[in-house]
Amino acid sequence: MPDKREKGIKGEETALRFLKKEGYRIITQNYRSRFGEIDIIAEEDGCLVFIEVKSRSNKAFGGPFDSINSTKKRHMIQSAISYMKTNECFGRKIRFDVVGIESGSVKIIKHAFIAE
Repeated sequence: MPDKREKGIKGEETALRFLKKEGYRIITQNYRSRFGEIDIIAEEDGCLVFIEVKSRSNKAFGGPFDSINSTKKRHMIQSAISYMKTNECFGRKIRFDVVGIESGSVKIIKHAFIAE
């Protein structure tokens, strides 16, 4: 049985293929800041998109979108700000998307949450 890290890598690879098919241009993967990690940073239709990938093999702990709680959102927002400061890209339109992978099915929630 694959460990958690292997499942995560496989899930991100699946998400990358899906996002590329959907027209996203991948900028970077696994961006780390002192606040946490953003799985994928991409561009779509002129928008800078910060993407969380969640894979589930069963519903024992809920579906893939159930784990995006307020703490995760806050860490993603703080990491996105860190990325924008480092790369001098303030003033751009941004959004936060979540890709959920469950039983081979890939779904995306665009504008999953907003930075407040």
